[in-house]
Amino acid sequence: MSTSPRIDRVLETALYVDDMERAVAFYRDVLGLTALSTGERLSAFDANGATVLLLFRRGATAEGFKWEDGFIPPHDGAGPLHIAFAIGREAVEQWATTLGEHGVQVESRVSWERGGKSLYFRDPDGHSLELVTPGTWANY
Repeated sequence: MSTSPRIDRVLETALYVDDMERAVAFYRDVLGLTALSTGERLSAFDANGATVLLLFRRGATAEGFKWEDGFIPPHDGAGPLHIAFAIGREAVEQWATTLGEHGVQVESRVSWERGGKSLYFRDPDGHSLELVTPGTWANY
């Protein structure tokens, strides 16, 4: 059996939202992400040049659809999903303050055995978001 080719990184990750306008405002205005595109079905955000956060209107992709030169398979998500954003060690308290200024409650703080710190909070659709510093995983 041959060795699998190398995967460079995770390029896209997706969350499913009920109110696209509200979600776009949250990720743009509270988290400071730059919108690559916005629409009623799909919005995309640059996550520091390495990853794209996709927001799909819940149910809008439950059926696949034809694209210019192919077919995009169906996908959808229900319930609270999770995503973690990498931050610098020095930014934890600044983020806690920023979230509070936007009326976002920090749900939990965790200190990891490798020295990392996490802040957990919810987006307007109830997804569990995490801001996490280095010292969490063996590779981060």
